[in-house]
Amino acid sequence: MIEIKFSDLSREPGGTLRILNYVTPPLEPPPAVRSAVWVKLWASAFGGEIKSIAAKYSGSQLLQKKYKEYEKDVAIEEIDGLQLVKKLAKNMEEMFHKKSEAVRRLVEAAEEAHLKHEFDADLQYEYFNAVLINERDKDGNFLELGKEFILAPNDHFNNLPVNISLSDVQVPTNMYNKDPAIVNGVYWSESLNKVFVDNFDRDPSLIWQYFGSAKGFFRQYPGIKWEPDENGVIAFDCRNRKWYIQAATSPKDVVILVDVSGSMKGLRMTIAKQTVSSILDTLGDDDFFNIIAYNEELHYVEPCLNGTLVQADRTNKEHFREHLDKLFAKGIGMLDIALNEAFNILSDFNHTGQGSICSQAIMLITDGAVDTYDTIFAKYNWPDRKVRIFTYLIGREAAFADNLKWMACANKGFFTQISTLADVQENVMEYLHVLSRPKVIDQEHDVVWTEAYIDSTLADDQGPVLMTTVAMPVFSKQNETRSKGILLGVVGTDVPVKELLKTIPKYKLGIHGYAFAITNNGYILTHPELRPLYEEGKKRRKPNYSSVDLSEVEWEDRDDVLRNAMVNRKTGKFSMEVKKTVDKGKRVLVMTNDYYYTDIKGTPFSLGVALSRGHGKYFFRGNVTIEEGLHDLEHPDVSLADEWSYCNTDLHPEHRHLSQLEAIKLYLKGKEPLLQCDKELIQEVLFDAVVSAPIEAYWTSLALNKSENSDKGVEVAFLGTRTGLSRINLFVGAEQLTNQDFLKAGDKENIFNADHFPLWYRRAAEQIPGSFVYSIPFSTGTVNKSNVVTASTSIQLLDERKSPVVAAVGIQMKLEFFQRKFWTASRQCASLDGKCSISCDDETVNCYLIDNNGFILVSEDYTQTGDFFGEVEGAVMNKLLTMGSFKRITLYDYQAMCRANKESSDGAHGLLDPYNAFLAAVKWIMTELVLFLVEFNLCSWWHSDMTAKAQKLKQTLEPCDTEYPAFVSERTIKETSGNIACEDCSKSFVIQQIPSSNLFMVVVDSSCLCESVAPITMAPIEIRYNESLKCERLKAQKIRRRPESCHGFHPEENARECGGAPNLKAKMVLILFPLLLMLFSR
Repeated sequence: MIEIKFSDLSREPGGTLRILNYVTPPLEPPPAVRSAVWVKLWASAFGGEIKSIAAKYSGSQLLQKKYKEYEKDVAIEEIDGLQLVKKLAKNMEEMFHKKSEAVRRLVEAAEEAHLKHEFDADLQYEYFNAVLINERDKDGNFLELGKEFILAPNDHFNNLPVNISLSDVQVPTNMYNKDPAIVNGVYWSESLNKVFVDNFDRDPSLIWQYFGSAKGFFRQYPGIKWEPDENGVIAFDCRNRKWYIQAATSPKDVVILVDVSGSMKGLRMTIAKQTVSSILDTLGDDDFFNIIAYNEELHYVEPCLNGTLVQADRTNKEHFREHLDKLFAKGIGMLDIALNEAFNILSDFNHTGQGSICSQAIMLITDGAVDTYDTIFAKYNWPDRKVRIFTYLIGREAAFADNLKWMACANKGFFTQISTLADVQENVMEYLHVLSRPKVIDQEHDVVWTEAYIDSTLADDQGPVLMTTVAMPVFSKQNETRSKGILLGVVGTDVPVKELLKTIPKYKLGIHGYAFAITNNGYILTHPELRPLYEEGKKRRKPNYSSVDLSEVEWEDRDDVLRNAMVNRKTGKFSMEVKKTVDKGKRVLVMTNDYYYTDIKGTPFSLGVALSRGHGKYFFRGNVTIEEGLHDLEHPDVSLADEWSYCNTDLHPEHRHLSQLEAIKLYLKGKEPLLQCDKELIQEVLFDAVVSAPIEAYWTSLALNKSENSDKGVEVAFLGTRTGLSRINLFVGAEQLTNQDFLKAGDKENIFNADHFPLWYRRAAEQIPGSFVYSIPFSTGTVNKSNVVTASTSIQLLDERKSPVVAAVGIQMKLEFFQRKFWTASRQCASLDGKCSISCDDETVNCYLIDNNGFILVSEDYTQTGDFFGEVEGAVMNKLLTMGSFKRITLYDYQAMCRANKESSDGAHGLLDPYNAFLAAVKWIMTELVLFLVEFNLCSWWHSDMTAKAQKLKQTLEPCDTEYPAFVSERTIKETSGNIACEDCSKSFVIQQIPSSNLFMVVVDSSCLCESVAPITMAPIEIRYNESLKCERLKAQKIRRRPESCHGFHPEENARECGGAPNLKAKMVLILFPLLLMLFSR
């Protein structure tokens, strides 16, 4: 007998409730748990009926039988993972090579066109301006540079209106459309149109091709209309895009010195901060940097990084931007101390071997220098001048311009003066062209590939469409400019990541298998776990989506064995136990994966393939005739995975409109000889079509013979095979379906796609063969979701572990129908008199039906449907964990977004572009005015809320790391019961597995609330790092591989092209004198 405490309520005089605790005598145990016999009876009754319904309407037994009939004609093979990954890498290498060859043809055409062109300062040329095309004035006439430009939607370009015969030109908002340099560049680059079109004819899978000019204009093919943002601005400048910077320059180590002496107060400081921010924009993942502010002392913007450099990834750059707000001006500037520190950092860091080991530069941002500091340069930098000095004079005064220009010219750098915020970006860009000189003189057209990024031509809620860009620099070939190393620009083309996925035979990777690729920095190019977007009202891009490290998704590899091997371009195998989440991260599958990896030659990428142990390592080949297969493919209910590549429909424009199923039919009938198809995959599709064909007649028979009262809650039957073939049958009219979205294109979780098999297929594969897995949408009872239950089971070829899972079948039924079956079963009893001693109808009993992950499918309180059981019955769930019936698995999300409170002040936050920086300057002026009013005690009239609003707390989402639990039932536990000792009572429960399912019936004593035990939630918890750990994480640098080429210096480089207006003649002696001294001292 189980002794259970109960609580009773009695009312004190005056209406106060008093709790009376007592213990019932052992002779009268509570009815809820007198015996587990009743619960077992109910579970058995419900399990038997619901499995009968699921098996009947899914046709699982018929399909299993049909595959068995073909068992003797099937050959089972173990997949050779290493051979597979090598073959895939070879296919990708060929695809990437085609793209880079298209870019190379653009380079040759551009350089030839420029060589033949003579600059004409008076050239008048009407070109197609991408912003002005098709625009008319109030009289109906086309605007200047806005001629008629024919545009038509094109499905190859995401149905955007484009002109596939011509390119057009975008000019940044802050540049003059008819500047002679731009007009001349647009004129000679017009010859690229022929090459754009020719490239597209040669490779119809190409998408955007373009030329980004060093003068700032951007020629894009196919031509497209550019629309300003909500502020009427197009801030795009091709020269600060990663593909441009990577192609134009070599990797670099940079120390940025910012003058914060008293003379930099006010607008100058705002301009200085904007200049620093613009420099950060030009740094990429292969670069390293630090920022030091100086007056009488040195102030590292991030004190943790004293004396070192950090990788210029997105996260680190944003971290430094936030710290820029803390800079303020005071004291006097001691530039000599700062220069000494900068040279020492660059030297020390270079010796560690961690940096770029290529170009080095010091960026000096100041309003003046009282000396040339030639002794410092003589000590650290002459005669080799390996560290370039770039000087930025802030403000309109030119008193110290000569000193700053001398420093730049004497150290192979560049001088520029920045008087206004509008000048910042254009002046910052100058240093890139200086760094490009050695590459231009070498005439090395290095091919560069970028990390993954989202296509900006589409709104985020339309994608995301991830791309990588292949780019090459374009050089001036004119003899008189050779020593100047003039970069004309960069050409490139975008390669959608989905193009990579098309080369991957998903059917050979198994149900849980996948392919992934990373960059030389370990960042993900493609991986099914990459989540670049988050939702906050609408879909938005995560700030750091392009720099997600492989270790952040394959986080079980704590020692980075897999990551480091791939970064180092090795070929090999690695195995580990993994915890893969499914169903929006709420469920977890624990399995062992074997990883195979190799490099993709000609690119900075490495490819990996993950195959799950067991059925995921085996593949089988069936054999039927083409005639048989074609006949069974003709059925209207047959469909194929749209994102799988059965046939390449991109090679010829006339094939683009074909679905994969249509393409296969034409290919098999011999009507399209130019179609290229995967013969092996199509053979297996034909086999699956033939074997699964009888189920159509079976489903039709069920529908015709279905009586009015029999199982009318079942609405859909479906199947999917390992080749991506699907069949579906409706038992109700399409308009009567409870879940209208199920198996539609938008229901990504439940259809075959490029990344994974359907959720119902993956979960069924991990169930015991012959059993069904049941699931419902989360929080069904509280959110307006489709109130349905999905049941599915796997079909195996052989009755052994090595047998591949060849298919999965299932049904979808109304939740109300499913729950009614449960409550009917729970009212059964085995007493001879028909009177049950306990029932789920009893007030002292709560009955639940939960799944193997602890989610509620049935509860007396309907609003709890879809909730996690631990949130409703925390004490019981805690006991189940203690007893081993369930186990908790801790998961980590290193791509999470957390809500953070940030103080917004009148500082210069939002330094990301000149327009925001201009607003910051206005704020500064207003602040100065307020301070003036305060000083003279004249602000009593000022609204009291103004200062409060200036410091208000803003809630924003920012990248963070979180941990959260998932729960899995122990398969060996069939039934158990227990008591929970609470403060004033004892709570008892019984849990019983539902046969042939992933479900459990739980009967709980409801008379003991046990409120002292907190609910168990699955809410993620942010991992907060203390300052010491934050510092260690900043300093930590994972293994990376440097780009193979470096063009840091060239002896023929002409360093006299080093800056703007200030007169250098008076300083030439100063340049030569220290050099002569050094020569004579040797």
